Amino acid sequence: MREINRRGLLGAGIGAAAALSMTGCGSLGSSGGGGPEPEEGPHGGKGTHGNGGGHPGKQVRLIGDGSTADTGKQPNQPAAPVPLEPGQKPPQFVIFSWDGAGEVGNGLFPRFLELAGQHGAAMTFFLSGLYVLPESKKSLYRPPNNPRGASDIGYLTDDHVKQTLKYVRQAWLDGHEIGTHFNGHFCGGPGSVGNWSPAQWRSEIDQAVSFVTEWRTNTGWTDLDPLPFDYRKELAGGRTPCLLGQENLLPTAKQLGWRYDASSPGGTQMWPEKRQGLWDLPLQGIPFPGHTFEVLSMDYNILANQSKNSTKGMPSRYPGWRTQATEAYVAGFDRAYETNRAPFYIGNHFEEWNGGIYMDAVEDALKHIAGKPDVRLVSFRQFVDWLDVQDPAVLAKLRTLQVGQSPDGGWNTFFKQA
Repeated sequence: MREINRRGLLGAGIGAAAALSMTGCGSLGSSGGGGPEPEEGPHGGKGTHGNGGGHPGKQVRLIGDGSTADTGKQPNQPAAPVPLEPGQKPPQFVIFSWDGAGEVGNGLFPRFLELAGQHGAAMTFFLSGLYVLPESKKSLYRPPNNPRGASDIGYLTDDHVKQTLKYVRQAWLDGHEIGTHFNGHFCGGPGSVGNWSPAQWRSEIDQAVSFVTEWRTNTGWTDLDPLPFDYRKELAGGRTPCLLGQENLLPTAKQLGWRYDASSPGGTQMWPEKRQGLWDLPLQGIPFPGHTFEVLSMDYNILANQSKNSTKGMPSRYPGWRTQATEAYVAGFDRAYETNRAPFYIGNHFEEWNGGIYMDAVEDALKHIAGKPDVRLVSFRQFVDWLDVQDPAVLAKLRTLQVGQSPDGGWNTFFKQA
């Protein structure tokens, strides 16, 4: 994304003045992952993240044209989740997620892989299928209600496609989740994803999967390692462009066996529930320092309330904006952590908007959050693994806690109440 107005700003938001409910993607991140120390996993077990390249020590079974491979169980995963004990305070789950998840040589993808490794964090990377399709083969993409090969995000150069494959490979081996951000990121006009039917969403998903699972055929590159996972089995959820089109996506996602969707805008910091059979995990309104309204928990939406329709605002404002963004993320975390323990979702893009201040803010927030008692830095898929083993009555009780509401009498008393 070059300027925000390419996305056709929607304007409306949370509260009075606009925590905008759409997101933007565009150019995206390069460097290497670090080696972490073991830490307590999201469900109390020991796990590590950030081990870097190389296949797991198991036999590799190539899939299809060899673009992907079954290498066995994903490494660096937490212990199997267990139900909460009676009266137990819930862990504070925090999910950092990345829309687009491509690499264009600005160092952002590997920077956050390394940061995650240093803090034992798992993240979710929503990969855009077009980021592994060479522009020379763009005619292979047939987007619903749009011309063949069209895209509202740019195709990557061949070198950046190779880098994207490299870091997606590393991300999975490090223990992160690879979801989908679909393909062409159409947000406005008759071709918008908001107008797509369930059948059109199926076409878009099938194409996204094919670009990931057939990159070797589409590129002709035979000297690169396969992605070390079966993407059809790996894919458990996604986030739609601009947070549009969820209603018609969900029937298709359910048919495909997805377990969650992170596309709903305007969520609140409460415990989630299922929608059409999938866990609904929306971006959330969080406190926005200096304002009476809240902002969605995504870098793009904070930017839209600071520099409006420009990704290159006044440099003199950058320090203040960075502080404001950091404080917004921290305030959202602190509110949940100190009260209802609702999971906290942060959405990001590998972008250097406004001088990269949002990347710095996300890093500062992660460092503030990591290491606190009971905090679990997990992927969306790891979080729904935990949700799925909980007593439904316990989850229903947790959903009675409103934003910023602590349980009366403490957690033990709360769970004993009828």
